[in-house]
Amino acid sequence: VASVAISMAVVGGSRVRSLRLLFGYGFRARSAAAATQTEPRGLVYEQHGEPAQVLHLKDVALAKLGDSGVHVKMIAAPINPADINMIQGSYGIAADLPAVGGNEGVGQVMDTGNSVTTLKPGDWVIPADGGLGTWRTEAVFDEKTLLKIPPDIPLTCAATLGVNPCTAYRMLSDFETLEPGESVIQNAANSGVGQAVIQIAAAKGIKTINVIRDRPNLQDLVDRLKSLGADYVITQETLRKPEMKELFKEIPKPSLALNGVGGKSATELMRHLRHSGTMVTYGGMSKQPVTVPVSALIFKDVNVRGFWMTQWKRANAHSKEKLETMIAELCTLIRKGRLIAPVCQEVPLVDYQAALKVSQEPYVSIKQILWM
Repeated sequence: VASVAISMAVVGGSRVRSLRLLFGYGFRARSAAAATQTEPRGLVYEQHGEPAQVLHLKDVALAKLGDSGVHVKMIAAPINPADINMIQGSYGIAADLPAVGGNEGVGQVMDTGNSVTTLKPGDWVIPADGGLGTWRTEAVFDEKTLLKIPPDIPLTCAATLGVNPCTAYRMLSDFETLEPGESVIQNAANSGVGQAVIQIAAAKGIKTINVIRDRPNLQDLVDRLKSLGADYVITQETLRKPEMKELFKEIPKPSLALNGVGGKSATELMRHLRHSGTMVTYGGMSKQPVTVPVSALIFKDVNVRGFWMTQWKRANAHSKEKLETMIAELCTLIRKGRLIAPVCQEVPLVDYQAALKVSQEPYVSIKQILWM
């Protein structure tokens, strides 16, 4: 009850209301429950495998604070595909075992070491890099691994800010110079990244062509994506139909394609790129390789690139300026109501097995948020 009250109040209101609820009744209710625990708790895996089998809720000793340490009380953390892959051992980075799951989330600073200068108790923070292990009630992190965010945005937006919206922002910014009225085509449009692409592009005046899989509740999903600002929502099968020629009479062919699926879907995206366009692959949900037709390379001079948010963060780790600027711009969109989180279901940490199950079901577009 407390978690739902906090989420609804923050979504609906001002900074004052959000802080009152965070420090008020809802926060005390969870703190009282946590007070009965002798140790912080976290979802720990000691070997790679299927998360439902290898993850266990255990006491996790709290490290000593140290001069550069920051004691963080975690509030909420989502379950993302990358988290699942990391536990399975099939991701681009691997944590030293045993490890706590989770790469994203939002927490509140409780205490800081003597040399910490950028954070203070009460601040809201998100990970500045992956692999921190956010599926836990509290932890001590190094100052450089955290990024301060404003406390006046909805908690669900804060918890899901550091991966999907950032990925969408960078892909729309770093590969092609897109002007208002130009277009982008993407598959996996109902994913967290896809929904962020729709909203950020709409805020910039960029048209989006959004490809989704056919499903029983197709029209409901089409309506939801259009409510976010999607200009066109089509099924995978439509990519090879005459309707595409009619579509491109209304808007220019895209110079940017965003691929989160791979396989035939990626090849079809490339077919609709204009000459010298770029396809950026950031995911492979189909688990099929990206096949690039020779004609796309020779006759269309298509550029094929990859993007991984973790790598971008590490390449820019020498200075947080770019990261902070991006977060500030995204938070501005959130405050204006131009960027909202995916539909979320808040699940108590103790019910993690149910959340894991839902997060891996097909055709489910509800983000599972572990509530601490």
